Amino acid sequence: MSRRRERGVQAVAAGVAGVAGSYAVGGFTPGFVPATVATAITRHSPDAVIRFAITVLGDLGRQLAVVAGFFLAVALFAGIAGGALAVGRQLGAEPLAVPLAGGGVFAVATALGSGSSAALAAAVASLLPLAVPPLAARVPSERVSPARRRTLGTVGSALATVWVGIESGVLQGPALPSRAVSDPAVRDRLDEAEAKSLDVSGLEPLVSTDFYRVDASIAAPQTTRGEWSLSVTGEVEEELDLGFATVTEMDNEERFVTLRCVGDGLDDEKMDTALWTVVPVSEILDRAGVTDAASHVMLRAADDYYQEFPVEVLESAVLAYRMNGRPLPRGHGFPVRALVPGHWGEINVKWLEEIEILDREAEGYWEKRGWHGTGPVHTVAKIETTSRESGTRTVAGHAYAGTRGVSAVEVSVDGGETWNEATLSEPLPGEDVWRQWAFEYEPSGSHEVVARAREADGTLQPQKRTEPYPSGATGWDSETISN
Repeated sequence: MSRRRERGVQAVAAGVAGVAGSYAVGGFTPGFVPATVATAITRHSPDAVIRFAITVLGDLGRQLAVVAGFFLAVALFAGIAGGALAVGRQLGAEPLAVPLAGGGVFAVATALGSGSSAALAAAVASLLPLAVPPLAARVPSERVSPARRRTLGTVGSALATVWVGIESGVLQGPALPSRAVSDPAVRDRLDEAEAKSLDVSGLEPLVSTDFYRVDASIAAPQTTRGEWSLSVTGEVEEELDLGFATVTEMDNEERFVTLRCVGDGLDDEKMDTALWTVVPVSEILDRAGVTDAASHVMLRAADDYYQEFPVEVLESAVLAYRMNGRPLPRGHGFPVRALVPGHWGEINVKWLEEIEILDREAEGYWEKRGWHGTGPVHTVAKIETTSRESGTRTVAGHAYAGTRGVSAVEVSVDGGETWNEATLSEPLPGEDVWRQWAFEYEPSGSHEVVARAREADGTLQPQKRTEPYPSGATGWDSETISN
């Protein structure tokens, strides 16, 4: 192998090792350089690309961003190492490449927002494929050439760093408190939801088993309960700064709440329900004293996400700190998130850190990208599963209308010519929850199934289908079934 190729291998190995080093001290957290790069990709990509990722790719879009972040981070660190090797060779002082590369990796990782510890680990790790090969070449050996020993030193040091990084990284991140469900009241509520769920093959139960995620950031913030605080600022008589204990000592309740993403299409899976332990935002607003000038509110999160909506909507909002009897998972807002009844998921801000009361309208994160998802959710009845048994076919799904409630789901098996009322699950306690529906019939050849919902007051959901962008999907869901 030529010396030029050796240096290329060293540079790539340094890039891989640097990424592994950042993972070793932080795990998959905002300190992990590829996660930081992936977040930058999502926040600076053209709006059309983000719309495609949310509405078409779904979770795959997030995974692709992580993969892209990994390769870009490796390429970035490899470029720094390659440049350092070139400078050292030009100056006739190849050992100089080691500190140059380390300093460059540290500076870039810090600039990307990885934090000093992750940046330092990335810098130290990236040095090994540069520092070890010259030492390996000096080891006496009659059977292995110096060039081969350098290559083995390069590859071996990189692999060792990757192994240590993986083993150490999976242990990192602040540990969550006990996840055992110890509250009998919570267990009773969850048992109640299970008992009310329809027994239909393939249908998600009333309490979701795999709650959807759509985030502006790739890695969840690692705030601990002790570090977390909620500030209330802006148009208030007294600004507040409340710790976790202060918030959770307020009067709380267990509440079933359904969330639906504004990017959720009729055939997507970005609508779910959980049992949340919540405290009212209104009590906090009363303490702060909202002034007469207040018209809107901006909620800000630990990952720099922000969302704005009319202040009167906040009066019915709650703060959640447990999900299905357990502490909020990091991916769903630990330690505290907002829940705004009946509204699209984008204003149900995770990792909440500030409530700013405004005297004017402003634009939130997604509104700057062209979305309009700060209002009430649209009514929907989704066809989610079909099954056939003993000559009959069953179609089933979920229906949701925000705080307006669902009183009926009607199903047509002839493309909308005639309609039949589906069986509904018993309603869960609460005003902002979905209901399951199911309809069994005897099929006859190829046919089109259509579903539509009626709200609690009898209002029929609009028939016209629209795409999720910009204001949320609408319309009657349909599916062609061939027997």
